[in-house]
Amino acid sequence: MSDIEKTVTVLHTSDWHLGRMLYEKKRYDEHDAFLAWLLKQIRDYRVDVLVVAGDIFDTTTPSHRAQAQYYGFLRDLRQTGCAHVVLIAGNHDSPTFLEAPRGLLQSMNVHVVGSISGSVEGEVLILRDQNDRPRIIVGAVPFLRDRDIRLAQSGETLQEKEENLARGIRNHYHNLCAYANALREAIDAQLPFLVTGHLFTSGGETIEGDGVRELYIGSLARLDRTIFPESIDYLALGHLHLAQTVGRNETRRYSGSPLPMGFGEVGREKSVSLVTFEGRSAKVEQLPVPVFQRLERVAGELGAIREALERLKAFYESVWVEVFYQGTENANTVSAAIDETVAGSAVEVLRKRNLSMIERSLSDYQAVKELEEFSPEQVFETRMDSANTPPERREGLIAAYREILRQVMESDRNAE
Repeated sequence: MSDIEKTVTVLHTSDWHLGRMLYEKKRYDEHDAFLAWLLKQIRDYRVDVLVVAGDIFDTTTPSHRAQAQYYGFLRDLRQTGCAHVVLIAGNHDSPTFLEAPRGLLQSMNVHVVGSISGSVEGEVLILRDQNDRPRIIVGAVPFLRDRDIRLAQSGETLQEKEENLARGIRNHYHNLCAYANALREAIDAQLPFLVTGHLFTSGGETIEGDGVRELYIGSLARLDRTIFPESIDYLALGHLHLAQTVGRNETRRYSGSPLPMGFGEVGREKSVSLVTFEGRSAKVEQLPVPVFQRLERVAGELGAIREALERLKAFYESVWVEVFYQGTENANTVSAAIDETVAGSAVEVLRKRNLSMIERSLSDYQAVKELEEFSPEQVFETRMDSANTPPERREGLIAAYREILRQVMESDRNAE
């Protein structure tokens, strides 16, 4: 085998969230542009394996158009020369929906892992070239649901549940890696080993409005990075929407979402990770994703806001704006003035906030939408505050609510 043939090129991406909206704005055009751009990168960089680390869709019941984008992309991918695709389910995805066409997709070398089974063997893939030679081993670990890795025990405390869940996740990765390492030794000790995951590691960075859900109850939203064995040559993670390393290790990465999930990401570069293996050595390069829809934040008193909006109008391009008003004028007057300023232009104000009124909205309609900013647990705690719930009852109620919330989040509406 020549040196070129020994090289394996992987493109790692995640958190597409097909079908997602930003407030009332649909984002299909942005996703179309991203997927077209991604196909070009795969072709230009001669990518051998595409890895999508979860949250392909934004909901477990994606729209017809979101599904068409997904399947259209997989169809077009066949023309790029990419030999294999590995797709795992994230917490937003329906495992059964993703796995339903598994047999058909497998014939196209599209490998889908929606959930774990009783054995790690189903998650370990030996990806081969056109001459049937093994090129890379992939441990395709999807989002690990509590019910998949932890046996509920009567009388468990919340802390015991958290400890058992952490132990279950750690054991799953260690068992998978032990099995894959044995395969590698039997085939070729220099085969690269890539492992996926969809979770929140300790030290991970999020940002206001990026839509990252807490995955597990209590402190287990964040898992210690030591759960991943050293035998992993590249760790391809999803769930966090900002591109970042894990523990400053360049070969343990979140690729981040290709589109900004909210206005909090204004100015943050989005990227995908290009990983080139020579043997087990991985070289990682970040490919910046173009901006397909400009987002901006504008703040100040009304005069300053109007001036900033006028400057944005001068670009004659589509801009979605979040406004932070910092004055004391009548809210309805301010809202009307802002709407008048952008009327008939390509600038659209999607959200207005009044910082001087403790984050209150500039309109009754927007006040309803402010609920989107709160986590379900924050809403529950607010409800307890309004009901004057005694302090001695709050901890037990919060624990019970977290358990109910976890079960709702992990349910698969498409399962039988």
